[in-house]
Amino acid sequence: MTLAASDTGNLFLALAALAGLLILQSVITARDPWGPLNRRFLLGLRVMAILFAGRALLILTGVEFFRLFVLLGAALIPISVLLLAEGLLRRHAPRWAKTYVAAGTVFFAVLSFWWSDSIDPIRLVGLLAFQTSGLLIGGWLVLMRDRTCLTTAESQTAERLALSLILLIPLAAADFLMLYLRLPAQISPLGVLFLCWLAVSLGRSQAQHRAPVVSFLAIVLGAGLSGVVIAQMTDMGRDATILTLAVILAALLVAVLFIEAQTLRSEEQSQTLLRHLAQDRSRDALGFLRGLQSHPLVEGAALIEAPQLADLDAAVLRRIFEVRPVLRRADPPFKDGTEGDHISHLFGLFDASHILLADDAPLTLVALSMPALATSPRAELELAAVQRMARLMSRASR
Repeated sequence: MTLAASDTGNLFLALAALAGLLILQSVITARDPWGPLNRRFLLGLRVMAILFAGRALLILTGVEFFRLFVLLGAALIPISVLLLAEGLLRRHAPRWAKTYVAAGTVFFAVLSFWWSDSIDPIRLVGLLAFQTSGLLIGGWLVLMRDRTCLTTAESQTAERLALSLILLIPLAAADFLMLYLRLPAQISPLGVLFLCWLAVSLGRSQAQHRAPVVSFLAIVLGAGLSGVVIAQMTDMGRDATILTLAVILAALLVAVLFIEAQTLRSEEQSQTLLRHLAQDRSRDALGFLRGLQSHPLVEGAALIEAPQLADLDAAVLRRIFEVRPVLRRADPPFKDGTEGDHISHLFGLFDASHILLADDAPLTLVALSMPALATSPRAELELAAVQRMARLMSRASR
């Protein structure tokens, strides 16, 4: 079966939206699928998945029965958004909003079982008005929230929902008005992928919304420029250009979503020094440091005790480590004088990239070698945390 260009584009966009929803669902279920808020989020994702699965099956088979899933999914979206907004804000929506959304959901869900288009466009106009107003109610609840009752993380999540609706509402409306706007494809999948992008980026340590929005705009710009170049080279018409832009943008968003989800998963499973801090069960500094020696990032770390430092002036060493508890070969605190000579001797003697002060009575150091390419600002910060923990444990055991 050969599909028309618009059908091929719509099929690709529907499958891209499904892929984005599945990626986001995998991120949420990997953390806590049974959390009260996560259950509401997953409900919304599965409702949208029903819609796009129905759309893809309708295009592939041409069987009108699959319009049932498209119409049913569209009817359930407003109540899904309302339930999610209530969970995010930890408060009930006004009674009139609940009544309106519940009544509209029941009405259009029943109508969806009449999957023939014989009652369209009246049904589609009503569904457009209901879906748009339902999404606006969800956005209004977020904007009018009581910020004093929410934590920073909860408020940030609510703002991401409202931010996604800015793009999702007009793109969803464009699906209903596709013929009137003379669009060659239904472009709501792009809004859904934007929602997935914002939700997945919540797992990153970002206090502001600027980073994911700027990244999204960069992707849009890259896709737009690519599409325009292709359109110019092949002398495309208006419809083909719009289809090309939409397909390229959707493909890029799915790829970036997949990479972001994999990065989050690898971070959760990575053997960071912070994991050693959290999971170590040693009761003294010596046991803590011996456990550190087997850590993959600093494997082979050497524990340097006072007898090994007999040739060096202990007072000079204490002065050096008072200034910088974690010494780096690349950035020593002293380069000249007695202190500089002691630092050069330490790094040369133990062939280390970093030397940490573990205890000052008796003087105990840890020397470790980290390749320059494996060293990052986060690793440096983790080393400082490990050093501080070892020092505190040493003081507590005296």
